[in-house]
Amino acid sequence: MTFAEARARFPLLERVAFLNAGSMGPLSRATVAAVEAAQRRDADLGRGSRRHIEEVLEARTRVRAALAALLRVEAEQVALTGSTSDSCRIVVAGLGLGPGDEVVTTDSEHFGLVGPLHASGATVRVAPVLGRRRDEALAALLEAVTPRTRLLALQHVSWFTGELLPIDELQEATGLPLLVDGAQSAGAIPVDASRYDFYTVSAQKWLCGPDGTGALVVRDPQAVRVALPSYFAQVGYEPDGSFTARPGAGRHDWGWLGLPALAGLETALAELPEWGYERAAAMTARCRELLGARFDLVAADGGGTLVSIRLGDDAAADAVARAAERGVIVRDLPGTGLVRASCGYWTNEDDLERLVEALA
Repeated sequence: MTFAEARARFPLLERVAFLNAGSMGPLSRATVAAVEAAQRRDADLGRGSRRHIEEVLEARTRVRAALAALLRVEAEQVALTGSTSDSCRIVVAGLGLGPGDEVVTTDSEHFGLVGPLHASGATVRVAPVLGRRRDEALAALLEAVTPRTRLLALQHVSWFTGELLPIDELQEATGLPLLVDGAQSAGAIPVDASRYDFYTVSAQKWLCGPDGTGALVVRDPQAVRVALPSYFAQVGYEPDGSFTARPGAGRHDWGWLGLPALAGLETALAELPEWGYERAAAMTARCRELLGARFDLVAADGGGTLVSIRLGDDAAADAVARAAERGVIVRDLPGTGLVRASCGYWTNEDDLERLVEALA
């Protein structure tokens, strides 16, 4: 599959310079067709038959296997969820964090991660890493660790700047359980999630899947309590609710995903090109080069596929609105004064030139 063929799959790109997969990725024609076909099948044949349930279960198995291959883990280590936020809630609840426990995170995390951490009742220790070099960020994280630390919870790629956080070095230095927010990495850069205790996926972003699709990698599924059980958590249960947990990470599945969502995600995963990571990295480098020549670039070489510039609070929101009027879709990050562009394997040079022109 050539780049031109891959880009042509996305109807949105025929008229829009779409640079916001960090929020929601573009939908391909095939993905939309798969969703529509499954929805029509549900409408024509109904959703409650035995065969329908079997089809859903078969689709879950295929999607789980495809996600496992992408993340370089075993299918038994993948739970199907609706988002990274769902996945974070599963982990925090399953670990039973509470008063007396401590969790270490950073000052640039998404609420989908830090919200559940705070709600657990554990003490959340925040390491200041924003704007710091990688070695400085690691030092700040290690300084926040104490004998009462039960979990390290942070992004792989910063949703503010696109920088890679030192998750590997942190894990090696502490040996503590690590929850990685992979919302801006899974599908954007190569990921081997096998070494991490927990790794989350937002499939509607870089994987270009339908809304409400995601995943959670659990390295040792049996070691985490099923605190938020869905129907899929069990293989048998008693009238009082006691149950026999399903083997593998399937016990942590968030809940029902209909055939339309499963069909769309399966199609989107099958469309990912082998050269996608290399192309996305090249376009990100070019984006940094073009924006850096005109604006205050936040990170010269972040390592992820996000590029942010600093314009100021009011200026950032206004610039994003003006860009949208010119068919260029980026986003501002409220409260930071940053405008963020997301570069995917579908991005081309014209998208980036239109971006610079629109922001200028």
